[in-house]
Amino acid sequence: MMITITPAAAQQIKTSAQQNHMEGMPLRIAAMRNADGSVHYGLGFDDTKDKDLTYNSEGVTLIIAPNSIDLLSNTVIDYVKLDNGEMNFIFKNPNDPNYHPAQ
Repeated sequence: MMITITPAAAQQIKTSAQQNHMEGMPLRIAAMRNADGSVHYGLGFDDTKDKDLTYNSEGVTLIIAPNSIDLLSNTVIDYVKLDNGEMNFIFKNPNDPNYHPAQ
């Protein structure tokens, strides 16, 4: 199991933590499968719970609950400009049937 964030995502996470006075808080990443098989994601600063798995990527501490691990295996989180011009996080997740890597 490996989850990583890109340098762009790490910078945005650190900026958000600073703006919200959450410096030093780990980032919780959650995932659950929807009825149609797609994956729903959640991100937020949170305290570590007993059974959480902890990862470090690009200087950011990531925490994941055991029930999200399989869905997030080998996911890369990036921060990119979307087609509408807005900046947002995207999940490059091989476990999500809606994810199609660029050819």
